[in-house]
Amino acid sequence: MKESEKVIEAKLREAVKQRGGVALKILSQYHAGLPDRLVLLPGSRAFFVETKSTGCKARLLQKKAHEMLRSLGFSVYVIDSTEAVSDLMQLIDLERLGL
Repeated sequence: MKESEKVIEAKLREAVKQRGGVALKILSQYHAGLPDRLVLLPGSRAFFVETKSTGCKARLLQKKAHEMLRSLGFSVYVIDSTEAVSDLMQLIDLERLGL
């Protein structure tokens, strides 16, 4: 089933909020291609998330921005379903526990 980017972003915001964090919308007129959200969690944890409608992929400009952020040491995730949001949150929870 195809899910819209809006639905996936809402699920992400809620999952982050449940963990005591915020998923800030990134709007930049100066640097195109940045991910949709900057996620900030307790314990100084920060990463970027690009949300896409189910089956859609990041554009070349977005991929270049993701590469730039990764080269600076940041994690960047691209998700295209509410299931991927759950998987990402499980990964983040395991990392927090040091597993």
